Amino acid sequence: MELLFLVFLCLHIASTATEGEKEWCYLSQKSTLSDCEEPRHWDKVNEECGKDNQSPINIVTHKAEFKEDLKPFTFEGYDTKESSSWTIANNGHTVKVSLSGSAKIGNGGLGNKYKAIEFHFHWGNELGKSPGSEHSIDGERYAMELHIVHTKEDASTRADDKDRLAVLAFFIQVGAENQKYGPLIEKLKDVAHKGNKTGMDALPLGSLIPPKDKLGGYYRYSGSLTTPSCNETVVWTIFKESITLGENQVKNFWKNLYFTKDETLLMTDNFRPVQPLNGRVVYSFGVSVIQPPTKALLVVLTLMYLMRLLCP
Repeated sequence: MELLFLVFLCLHIASTATEGEKEWCYLSQKSTLSDCEEPRHWDKVNEECGKDNQSPINIVTHKAEFKEDLKPFTFEGYDTKESSSWTIANNGHTVKVSLSGSAKIGNGGLGNKYKAIEFHFHWGNELGKSPGSEHSIDGERYAMELHIVHTKEDASTRADDKDRLAVLAFFIQVGAENQKYGPLIEKLKDVAHKGNKTGMDALPLGSLIPPKDKLGGYYRYSGSLTTPSCNETVVWTIFKESITLGENQVKNFWKNLYFTKDETLLMTDNFRPVQPLNGRVVYSFGVSVIQPPTKALLVVLTLMYLMRLLCP
């Protein structure tokens, strides 16, 4: 009898453990995957997603505060190819490239050195109609966004440390074709469906981002991962200088990739909407912004000049 009770107890625990465990998805998937939780309800998938310091955010430039201890970044190993090949995969939410950690960043007000472990993309749909960047600047979003994820090199870092991860975010706009992205985009056809992965020759990570001399301007804030589990352990850096890809290069992402294991559902609009700032401060470095008081002063000076011309 006791053995039977233990069997039923184990079955109850197993069923309870699976209750509430739901698959998360983007709004663009909801019509096909009706049982999944879209971004507004990700807190049902993981309660972290409902906390106060979530990402992405809209950056209001005139409210960004200059922070004196923010400095230019140092990039180590960004100009050389990794010794091992890259693995590029379709994980059912995005295209992700895994890295060895040999490329590292330092300074930039981080206080620690961080190693690059992966990068991935977010994108929209029809060009000019549905931009796909996650962050926005004064309400403006871009065609795509690249995230290079770094983890703190210090082995003693705890999983819940607020600065465990440092993510470099780059906006991607449509313009001239970017030949440096050619080998990567060529591989997208090999990972068209969820679960597909393939190897590719490593590229210098620095070849995928703007030149170092153009990376002196950025915004900084504390936030979270932009997908479940939404852990609030990310130091975000959003660079002012954007990346340019050709129109057909951008189309390759949202016309040839699928959320599913077959060709049921195109992978489009894989971004999380912006989240409330909830009192957080966004800092800036190397970004020239005319603050409201300065604008008012310029107006006053202009009026004084006009009065002198009109009333000698």
